[in-house]
Amino acid sequence: MRKAVWGFAVALCCLGAPAKAAGIQLLQSDPALSGAIWYPCAAEPTHVALGSLSVGAEFDLNGVKDCPVSGAKLPLVIFSHGRGGWFGANHDTEEALADAGFIVAAINHPGDTTNDSSRRDTLPVWGSRPADMVRLLDFMLKDWKDRAVIDPAKVGFFGFSLGGYTGLALMGLKPDFTWLAENCKEATGVCAQLHNGERLPDPPQDARIRTAVIVDPAPAVLTRKNLAAIKIPFQFWRSQFGGPGVGDGSPVARVAGWLQGKPEMHVVPAGHFAFLAPCTPEQAAAVPRICTDVPAEFDRAGFHRDFNAAVVKYFHEQLAGGDQ
Repeated sequence: MRKAVWGFAVALCCLGAPAKAAGIQLLQSDPALSGAIWYPCAAEPTHVALGSLSVGAEFDLNGVKDCPVSGAKLPLVIFSHGRGGWFGANHDTEEALADAGFIVAAINHPGDTTNDSSRRDTLPVWGSRPADMVRLLDFMLKDWKDRAVIDPAKVGFFGFSLGGYTGLALMGLKPDFTWLAENCKEATGVCAQLHNGERLPDPPQDARIRTAVIVDPAPAVLTRKNLAAIKIPFQFWRSQFGGPGVGDGSPVARVAGWLQGKPEMHVVPAGHFAFLAPCTPEQAAAVPRICTDVPAEFDRAGFHRDFNAAVVKYFHEQLAGGDQ
């Protein structure tokens, strides 16, 4: 069913019990697991300083650092950021899910983050990103100190942009580099590697993921054929006007037309970066590229109230059997 986001008005307060504050634990001892875990916590949230995990501009993460986890048998959602992004790029959505009773985990993709571009725009990153998420899920279910609160049968995924591709790969898609090999002209990076005959092994899949929210996925390696491999339910969001990495909006619109199984779809009358957390005036001055919306009058903060509520509602329906 296709739905326009502006016709979808549901408030978080309508999802059941009053929201709890988001507890937060920072992961910074291992470069391969550098990020944060959000979770329900019965305390008053405050600003959380990121220290060595900072990405320059001051982003307003709110929570209760190292608060005891509230709840048991909680669903888990893992997040994958976009190209050159970071684990908190969708922090308001992560906080909303934690407030609503989810465990949320997100890490930086090594070599393709705001602070580390060493593998960005290379062929191997298309395989390492899904592997990063498998590693994160292994950690959360096997090694996290509070793993006993997670219900391992209730695992979801959220991915934006190249993170959207990452989720589709984990769900069974094998990337098709035919279009890139035929059309990209650069003499470096992926283009050069493909022109030199390099190939990527099939990325890992993970059957523990039961559902997903896929947001404006990078379309270059997606085809009608490989998308047919996706068998689990997911919610799909796309921007009308697109932006870096997704074209003018029409490539992702074509992808939406190829999807089978009639996933829940939303089209947002804005550009690609509208899905990132709303920016403060200070952030807009520091990183205007990701804080400037198309069209300029688009109300990102207002949209995110609906967006976060829709994402929370969807994961509740898929992972909690509608329990709210």
